[in-house]
Amino acid sequence: MALKATIYKAQLQLTDMDRSVYADHNVIIARHPSEADERMMIRLLAFALHVPADDKKGTLEFAKDLWDVDEPALWHKDYTDQILHWIDVGQPDDKRLMRAAGRAERVTAYSFSSSTPVWWKGIESKLTRASNLVVWQIEAAQSQALAKLAERSMQLQVTVQDGTVWMSTAAGAVEITPRRLTVGG
Repeated sequence: MALKATIYKAQLQLTDMDRSVYADHNVIIARHPSEADERMMIRLLAFALHVPADDKKGTLEFAKDLWDVDEPALWHKDYTDQILHWIDVGQPDDKRLMRAAGRAERVTAYSFSSSTPVWWKGIESKLTRASNLVVWQIEAAQSQALAKLAERSMQLQVTVQDGTVWMSTAAGAVEITPRRLTVGG
């Protein structure tokens, strides 16, 4: 018998001063049995950093990357099913990122492992043609602290200012400073 996804619910109160996006979102996350809290919370962080201010050009949604290799962790599709933004989490290989760059207007990847510098050094030169790709590193200590905020039902306050993100719950708060690894995009 296959294991089923665990459902997490988050009430996300977003104050993104960098993009002038201020909104509340009720988010339902299907966590794959093989997914750790750390990765799930990075997906939630990516949602907060990229959710559009309105839905005039479609919505940002959690996709099925761990179930379906042809989908990212999140994607923003317009109403014609065109992929506007493909967002991957982890350390995808160069072929996956280049394929995504050909399918979507924008591609963003978030790596959060302590092995990110080794992974990035191995694929950086293979991605020079992808001008619509941005890769970010979340320090491992920050992503691990973020994982400690995970609960089946969460009330998260997310504040973004000058490239720094503060995520907090009743259980605590974490400061995250994503570091951009790419030059293009």
